[in-house]
Amino acid sequence: MLDACAELLDELGYESLSTTRIAERAGVAIGSVYQFFPDKRAITQELTRRNVELFVSRIGRRFLDEDYRGWWDAVDAIIDEYVDMHRTVPGFKSLHFGDVVDLNLLDSDSDNNTVIAGRLRGLLLQEYGLADSEELDVSVLVAVEAGDAVLKLAFRRAPEGDPEIIAAAKQLIRGFLSRRLSRKLARPPE
Repeated sequence: MLDACAELLDELGYESLSTTRIAERAGVAIGSVYQFFPDKRAITQELTRRNVELFVSRIGRRFLDEDYRGWWDAVDAIIDEYVDMHRTVPGFKSLHFGDVVDLNLLDSDSDNNTVIAGRLRGLLLQEYGLADSEELDVSVLVAVEAGDAVLKLAFRRAPEGDPEIIAAAKQLIRGFLSRRLSRKLARPPE
C-alpha cells in the first residue's frame, strides 16, 4: 500500500490522492486500506516515516562504508543522498519529509525538519565525537532548513536537480557550519 501511495503521489500529487486510488493500485480491497490507515494523511505519514528511516539508514551506511576526510565530506554525502532519493525513490520528490502534507507529520511536538536535524545531529555526534550542545542543535537545524530550501529550489529549476544550485547548497551549509562551529570542527578546505 505504501508503494502504491508513493507511485500515485508522483503521478497525481497529494490533492488527487485517495484511499480508493491507493487500494486499486495496490490491488487490495478498500477495507484492507482502512484496516491499517484511517485516511490518506495516515498513509502519507507512514510513507514519510519510511522515507526518513531510509534516508538515515543510507547516510549511516555511507558513514560506515566510506572514509571521509572530515565533516564537510559527510555534509556532502548527506546532500548527495537527499538528491539521489529525490531522483530515485518513488514518492520522495512529491512528499520529501512530509512538509507538503503537514509540517508536524513526523512528530506532533516538533516540525519535520527538527526531527530530521535531530537524527542527522545524532549521526554527526557519533561519527565526529562532538560535544552535544544547544549551539550544535541550532546549527544543525538551521543547516537542515537552509539545505532543504535550496535543494527544493534546485529541483524546481530542473527535474533532476540543477547541479549549480546543488553545489551552492553544499557551499552554503559547509560555510555556515564552519563559521558557526569553528571552535569545535576542523575547517573544510577552500
